[in-house]
Amino acid sequence: MVRHWPVIASLVMATGACAHAPSPAPPPTTAAPASPATGECRTASASLHFDFPGASASACAVTGEREFTLLVTPEHAPPINPSPWYAFRYEAEGSAPVTVILRYLGGRHRYAPKYHDGSTWRDLPVEPGETDMAAKLHLPPGKALIAAQEIITPGDARADLQRWSGATGSPVFTLGHSHDGRAVEAIRLGRADAPRLVVLLGRQHPPEVTGAIAMQAFVDQLVAMIGGNAKETGDLQFLIVPMLNPDGAARGHWRANRGAVDINRDWGPFTQPETRSVKTWLDALPQGVRPVLMVDFHSTRSNLFYVQGDEASPQQRRFRAAWLDGRETAFASYPFTIEPRNANPGSGTAKNWFHATYAIPAYTYEVADDADRDGARSAAMALASALPAALAAMER
Repeated sequence: MVRHWPVIASLVMATGACAHAPSPAPPPTTAAPASPATGECRTASASLHFDFPGASASACAVTGEREFTLLVTPEHAPPINPSPWYAFRYEAEGSAPVTVILRYLGGRHRYAPKYHDGSTWRDLPVEPGETDMAAKLHLPPGKALIAAQEIITPGDARADLQRWSGATGSPVFTLGHSHDGRAVEAIRLGRADAPRLVVLLGRQHPPEVTGAIAMQAFVDQLVAMIGGNAKETGDLQFLIVPMLNPDGAARGHWRANRGAVDINRDWGPFTQPETRSVKTWLDALPQGVRPVLMVDFHSTRSNLFYVQGDEASPQQRRFRAAWLDGRETAFASYPFTIEPRNANPGSGTAKNWFHATYAIPAYTYEVADDADRDGARSAAMALASALPAALAAMER
């Protein structure tokens, strides 16, 4: 479906031009999840397509035989966190390159494009636009997928869960369902009656892929340490939820779930099914089981950990000293800073809710958008290895 440039121009000029998210339907019990946005933009020799999980719902215009312009818009009306996600695939005959101009509504160019031709993801050069609200891509002929970051879909997260289950014998289970009916899936490592619970959360915000890469490596290391005896983890158990916002990831959202809510502002109100599903599971914990740590994996412009500041108890300070302090430059490809403060007070973040509710260390683990992927993985594995000893130090 070709969308003409005058239509896009009128959208840019209009006040509050981007569409509101569609009204969510009640989560079905048997129906398949809704499909991501579909469509195409085509000339005689080239075409762009948005027909796969993770594709953006960008308006597309033909501005030349081998030139297209995308209006990259958020899933609900601004203001919105500036994480302008784009993802499309293209097909181009002949030998000339294809030009794609990205124009952002409600955000500025943030993510350096990634290119996948069927073998691996690699960086794609980008030409700055006339303002920081635009960018230009020159694509070689052929077929490939272009995205703001590597695409990690709910199906990919499910494959990780199944792999961890196969390695440990721990079953994958469903915490609840999203607005679109996608399962919010999890795995528990350790005995259900183990008294100390560590909660690991991922993908609250769809574009934050580097955080997902770190979380995958972090859990890989935990699984390697546990081996095939997931019930033999001593007094520790782990709740692992790698894809808390499956609708947003599948639909190519910038920030929100299908309910047009930033779910990392919904801890406390629990208006959304995704956060509510975790709360319901926690409320059903056996007597004598309590959370002792929460780590929430995200991405931002630099590597850092948001930790408790003045509100930290002596016990919480012992954990931070054993786990993070002094290691800021220990990983050559993942130097990080520690931000000891109550970020976003009163805003309903997982970090603040877990700390206020359970009086435990609750950290936001941030990985830079442009972080060295192998370095982020290596650091995550090392930090996972150090976690049990740091938890033991906290209890002394």
